[in-house]
Amino acid sequence: MNKNDLKPAVVFAEFAKINEIPRPSKREEKMIAYLKGWGESHGLETKVDETGNVIIRKPATKGMENKKTVILQSHMDMVCDKLVDVEFDFDKDAIKAYVDGEWLTAEGTTLGADDGIGCAIELAILGSDDIDHGPIECVFTRDEETGLSGAEGMKAGFMTGDYLINLDSEDEGEIFVSCAGGRNTTAKFTFERQAAAEGSFFIKGSLKGLIGGHSGDDINKKRANAIKLLARFLFQEMKRYEGIQLAQFHSGKLHNAIPRDGYFVIAVPNDIKENIRADWNVFAAEVEDEFHVTDTQMQFAMESTDAETVIDPAVAKNFIWALQAVDNGIYAICQDPELNGLVETSSNIASIHTSETTIDILSSQRSNVMSNLDNMCATIQAVFELAGAEAISSDGYPAWKMKANSKLQEIVVSSYKKLFGKDPIVRGIHAGLECGLFSERYPQLDMVSFGPTLRFVHTPDERLHIPTVQMVWDHLLDVLRNIPEQ
Repeated sequence: MNKNDLKPAVVFAEFAKINEIPRPSKREEKMIAYLKGWGESHGLETKVDETGNVIIRKPATKGMENKKTVILQSHMDMVCDKLVDVEFDFDKDAIKAYVDGEWLTAEGTTLGADDGIGCAIELAILGSDDIDHGPIECVFTRDEETGLSGAEGMKAGFMTGDYLINLDSEDEGEIFVSCAGGRNTTAKFTFERQAAAEGSFFIKGSLKGLIGGHSGDDINKKRANAIKLLARFLFQEMKRYEGIQLAQFHSGKLHNAIPRDGYFVIAVPNDIKENIRADWNVFAAEVEDEFHVTDTQMQFAMESTDAETVIDPAVAKNFIWALQAVDNGIYAICQDPELNGLVETSSNIASIHTSETTIDILSSQRSNVMSNLDNMCATIQAVFELAGAEAISSDGYPAWKMKANSKLQEIVVSSYKKLFGKDPIVRGIHAGLECGLFSERYPQLDMVSFGPTLRFVHTPDERLHIPTVQMVWDHLLDVLRNIPEQ
């Protein structure tokens, strides 16, 4: 298979154009301008709200004017991540996609199919003249990936439809009808740097090659977290030897991604430096065995390095002890039988960076039960506050609760069974979807979410399963044909 074989051609043509446009979260101005120009050039009603969300309305095809209005919705921004040795500017460069068997992926960067493929499907429908449908509103929200601020800033009345189909799901054959709410918790340690102990030897320990992934949808896959592993080694060594001083700790980038790489710099007495190296080799072997199923490409490295100052030892100890203690991963499983063992509550320690005077920590918590989300955030805050840090949780976004007797769900499931001869899986998702915010602003909306299969989202290994795009396209067009009348 090559790029010329990609089907539906109209969808992949739009996706290729989208991937030429820089669209990092919070910096989507070029994408907003592109969508606005696209809608106006096709003679369609196009509006941009004060937040930067774009809506393009298309009238019904002949004979379907009395159908209820369907909103198709996706987000225009993308997670920007790359391999550490790849030169790429997400504010200027086009994504370099290529075909790998049945998958579309990118050269050393995230692909942007989350959710560029949803945007492409919408544009393909808007630009087609051979599809039967009632009135359509295509909505493109900004900044979904770093806080859902586009959906948060959307005012009531911007959308006017009866049904909403969110195109931001990642498993073809699964129909999502609820999602988790989420909040971020940040912590900050403040300190004064000091000179390392006389005769100290500086060592840099680094880890890369972890698979990482989405901190919601992949949290149940038992993947390694680079922060927790690096902290685990430092905790072990600081308990074992006197005189280890922390100079730097850096790992992770995004609140919604499991950190894949990182490093620390420590100052150690000369007489234990070889012990540290030996312990590192043993630790690496043990961890590689521990994660031999999920993370098969781990790369541990240790080398001497240059530095001059270290973090106040008391603060450094409290910081490492807090990282060893803090919850990471699954906290609770949903008890509702209809959600079939979905992760209910989780936390992800997402990024840590040290400066001359601070250690800054970012974590994300998710839950389908808002009271347990509050509890999870309080638990993370308590650990860091006990260690002497300042900690605070954001307001976050709400969960989307499953709608009883959903007509849209009935249509979508019936269509899938008719087209593919099997039942789709109807379920919730532990990731956050904008449907949670829409349900607050538009309580009357009947909503579902589905999309083609994606793997390793939020990482440079992100890939789109090409055959599932045609399946989603066929499914969506059949749903549009079967929307009931007003």
